[in-house]
Amino acid sequence: MAILAPDAPVVDADDAARPSRRTAIPERTGHVGERRDLRTVPFGDTFNVVGSAAAGIALATLLFGWLTPMTGIIGWLIVSFLCFLGIYAVLSSLRADRLAVSERIMTALFYSAGVLLLSALVFVILFTVVRGFPAITNLNFFVETMKLAGPLDPLTMGGIAHAIVGTLIQIGIALAITIPLGITTAVFLNEIGGPFARFVRTISDAMTALPSIVAGLFVYAAVVTLITNQRSGFAASLAISVMMLPIIIRASDVVLRLVPHNLREASYALGTSRWRTVWSVVLPTSRSGLVTAVILGTARGIGETSPVLLTSGVTAGWNLNPFSGPMISLPLQVFDFVKSPEPNMVARGFGAAATLVLLVLTLFIVARLIGGKGPGQLSDRQRRAAASASARDLQRILASQGRSPGNPVTRAERRAQPPKGKPPRDLQWRLAQRALAPRPDRPTEENPS
Repeated sequence: MAILAPDAPVVDADDAARPSRRTAIPERTGHVGERRDLRTVPFGDTFNVVGSAAAGIALATLLFGWLTPMTGIIGWLIVSFLCFLGIYAVLSSLRADRLAVSERIMTALFYSAGVLLLSALVFVILFTVVRGFPAITNLNFFVETMKLAGPLDPLTMGGIAHAIVGTLIQIGIALAITIPLGITTAVFLNEIGGPFARFVRTISDAMTALPSIVAGLFVYAAVVTLITNQRSGFAASLAISVMMLPIIIRASDVVLRLVPHNLREASYALGTSRWRTVWSVVLPTSRSGLVTAVILGTARGIGETSPVLLTSGVTAGWNLNPFSGPMISLPLQVFDFVKSPEPNMVARGFGAAATLVLLVLTLFIVARLIGGKGPGQLSDRQRRAAASASARDLQRILASQGRSPGNPVTRAERRAQPPKGKPPRDLQWRLAQRALAPRPDRPTEENPS
């Protein structure tokens, strides 16, 4: 039944006989069309990339070898890449519009930047390991010191054990100083705020660009000259802390900003205080990000040479006391070895650099293991611990009501029963409880089916 307005147009018989232009759902015949493959690169795109690369290399070789007086491997690589981009743009424009061509050119640039960065990293690591391979293949290199070895002695004598221990002591003291101070400062910047917080954030941002030699000079003038009157591992740790602190503050500040405000509001709604919310909600939620901030600060401080050169001193033997006497570290040991003209000392220097890279990688893995998974991602042990805690809470509630915990009555009580066994049995238990749960016969808003 239709209601027509007085001014509605009159519908002709021919218009009524025409098919309606309204959208209609087609009938399902059971035929399924060919599925599009979104993972495989089309042959035309692969041909354009490979053909452009080959043509760019050939054109650059022709320019460098026959037509122009240009020479040098670096120039040849640059000209080859530019020729590749030009030919790739031309081939792509034959079958695509301007927007698609620009998108493919930018994709090629981004991929090239990633390959260049990865190649530089691999080259540095391989070059360091290859040059230091004669030294790191000897076990004495990691367990002996240079106290009884000289520049002319073979690689079977002497080692960098004292430098490894010195690095661990110095970076340990620096982390003990910077982690509480840096994370506390980041919490202050996010949770308190105010004019003073803006001032602190500006200072920390400015300190990220502080030259390392300036930090070393500051600690040397304020601590070594006025207080200790000698170079020591503690003074080197203070200099390293000056370099690590702004990195940890800045990275932690960014991580804490990513914590949703809904979590804080939910905690406040439960009646908790601000500091309890920070300790129990904000910090656990951003734990993995805070670990990343600590890793960035550690990577900045563990490789510093100029502050350590001014504050720690050079020694060839053991020194386990960071408050008395010089204590050498791996970066300073590398600098001391490489400046020698003897090939064995240079090999020891590259071996110490390879050891430093391995030490940084080990610290990174340990930090990742400590940081654990992201918020809300529980391991099997944590899920079993949560189920056990829920069961204890249920027993305590039932005991306060004078009821026996062995006979569950409600659905919540049945769910709170602790699962026995490992996660597969836990899954079977949850499926069995779901099967026991009553299902409504009539469709509801929660269960429309």
